[in-house]
Amino acid sequence: MIESLISDLAFILLLGAGVTLLFKWIRQPVVLGYIVAGFLASPNFEPLPSVTTEANIEFWAQIGIVVLLFSLGLEFSFKKLMNTGGSAVVTALVIVTGMMATGFAIGHLLGFTHINSLFLGGMLSMSSTTIIIKAFTDLNLRQKKFASLVFAVLIVEDLFAVVMMVVLSSIALNNSVEGGEMLMSVSKLAFFLIIWFLVGVFILPSALNRFRRYLNNETLLVVSMGLCLGMAVFSVFCGFSLALGAFVMGSILAGTSYAERIEHVTTPVKDLFGSVFFISVGMMVQPDVIVQYWWPILLLSAVVIGGMIIFGTFGMLATGQTLRVAIESGFSLTQIGEFAFIIATLGMSLGVLNHEIYPIVVAVSVITTFTTPYFIRMADPVYGFVERHLPAKLHFLITRYSAEVKNREEGNTRQAWTALVRRYLWRIALYSIIIVAISLTCHNYLMPYLEKLMPSWATLVGTVVTLTLMAPFLLALCLPPPMGQGNEKAHLTARQLKLPRIIMMVFRLLLALGFVVHELSRFYSLKVGLLMGIGVMLILIMLLSRRLNLRLRHIESKFLANLNERELRRSGKNNNLVSDLHLAYIHVGYGCPFVGERLINSNIRQRYGISIVMIQRGTNIIVVPGGDTRIFPGDVIGVIGTDEQISEVLPAIDAEAATDVTQPELTDFRLTPVTLSASSPLIGRTLATADVRRNYRTHVVALERNEEFFDRPENITMNPGDRLWIVGTQKMAAQLK
Repeated sequence: MIESLISDLAFILLLGAGVTLLFKWIRQPVVLGYIVAGFLASPNFEPLPSVTTEANIEFWAQIGIVVLLFSLGLEFSFKKLMNTGGSAVVTALVIVTGMMATGFAIGHLLGFTHINSLFLGGMLSMSSTTIIIKAFTDLNLRQKKFASLVFAVLIVEDLFAVVMMVVLSSIALNNSVEGGEMLMSVSKLAFFLIIWFLVGVFILPSALNRFRRYLNNETLLVVSMGLCLGMAVFSVFCGFSLALGAFVMGSILAGTSYAERIEHVTTPVKDLFGSVFFISVGMMVQPDVIVQYWWPILLLSAVVIGGMIIFGTFGMLATGQTLRVAIESGFSLTQIGEFAFIIATLGMSLGVLNHEIYPIVVAVSVITTFTTPYFIRMADPVYGFVERHLPAKLHFLITRYSAEVKNREEGNTRQAWTALVRRYLWRIALYSIIIVAISLTCHNYLMPYLEKLMPSWATLVGTVVTLTLMAPFLLALCLPPPMGQGNEKAHLTARQLKLPRIIMMVFRLLLALGFVVHELSRFYSLKVGLLMGIGVMLILIMLLSRRLNLRLRHIESKFLANLNERELRRSGKNNNLVSDLHLAYIHVGYGCPFVGERLINSNIRQRYGISIVMIQRGTNIIVVPGGDTRIFPGDVIGVIGTDEQISEVLPAIDAEAATDVTQPELTDFRLTPVTLSASSPLIGRTLATADVRRNYRTHVVALERNEEFFDRPENITMNPGDRLWIVGTQKMAAQLK
């Protein structure tokens, strides 16, 4: 058993390595290489031996799904979701709804059953985050405005995909589409997500910071993967999938200041098991099915490309984006990828998906992945064509609508009301869910235990314990949220705020009373529950002392600090020093223009006005670095400055390196002799005065003159005919020549 497991894994990894090297050479996505490798390793390709036990690959593939969803969660974060704004949510909703309906209709057109058509719609509604990021990086488009909007849409789609997996599982198990069952499944999912979001955000960042000094890369990898797998197992215990738990844990960790490090240390694990998952997808490819269903494959490919363009563009236009941005966004979403495979795998594991649908969807994914870069490039020419031929009135309406939406969103009064309402609703929703969770936990676990332990007193003791546990959160629910950072006070008058705050106060008190009455009515009559509930609420209101109020505010502020830890640490808004100066911690990216330079030569202080007071490099911390200190990618630097100064320097320091296709190959970098001609820039100069290392990125190993070698030629004046033995590229050698 163990031998076959290892031999199968070794076979598919070696085959995958060979095929992906080929695909990198021909500049195609690596995911396609894995799928092709899976096909070559399957029994469907007879010239090569196949794996001995497909169940072995299924085992590794399930781990791959868990790690992939954990990695997607690390890129997701609930904080990002709240910051994406209405544009991403509406666009994602339009795309998912439109493609679900289109896929369902096409499924029936192709003769599939209701359940198969539903799964097909789900598979066609999710664009591939992996493929889009790869395409944007290759085409140097990640800094464009539409790219940030597309990433926001992908974030929301990830959440929709998780919800869809739960809903499709419920429909598949019940073999029917019942509104009540579906609503119950979605409600249960929302409850699970929010509870673990609250618990995770409140506990994990504080715990990680407490043990910061012990968290080297090895320990951080073990901790993060342990949390991932632990939450996955707990998710199954709660009636959900392994993948959902992994996604939730990744989302929680994404808000911590360790997110980049966790992403870095878990990338090899994700790459390994993710490759096995995609290889297992390729093993499901059946050439005879593809030949037999070539027409549905082409039809579905056209539906994915056309549908994503239409729904994506329309969604962006509906949220007030310009015509150019809308078209660029729509043309970027023209593919399906990892979530299509995950949903297909879910359908296969539940036994409700026809076997021929899997290879059809894989073929559609291959086609749309291959065409993605071409459609992204087509966006600008198509926009030019549409702009030239669009009726003048329609073009005017789109432009005016976009401007009106932008003005409404930027209105100070509107922003103030939006911030106030959002804060009220979030508090009510979060505290209500915590209260419901306490009630359910006590009813399902505490009460049965008390009934066995003390039958006569179980009801009274259980009620008192439940209300005691609920009391702090009932009080927090009754308290009004604190005013925003001057936003409401600056743009809303006391008269404008008075009536809404009174209404919300009455609503919160009635809601808290409702929770108490409901809890008491479960064990006593409604009349008794109402009378006792009013008494309990009066006692709770009297307990609203200043000290308790401050304690609740402290808990809230700690939660918000943990929620925003990554952004606050990055921008330094919680580290106020004097006046408007504060300390910020910034991660140095590979695209930082100051990488490798001495601080004294970088002119960072002169250009941006900030001061660098600390550099953290791995486990080493350089306090108040000197001018000769250099910064490198992966460093975390502490800088002091104002909001404006830090906001200006942030994009430069944490910039990621763009892909440069002109970089030399390693084969071009070697030891080579260069004979200096009379026109060489080195003639009459020494290597030291010419600063060959810095100016030509070249290292001189030795100087040959009249068959005599000098291995320390730095201060020797160069003459025509001298031969230099250098290590560098052929381009630099030609310049020296």
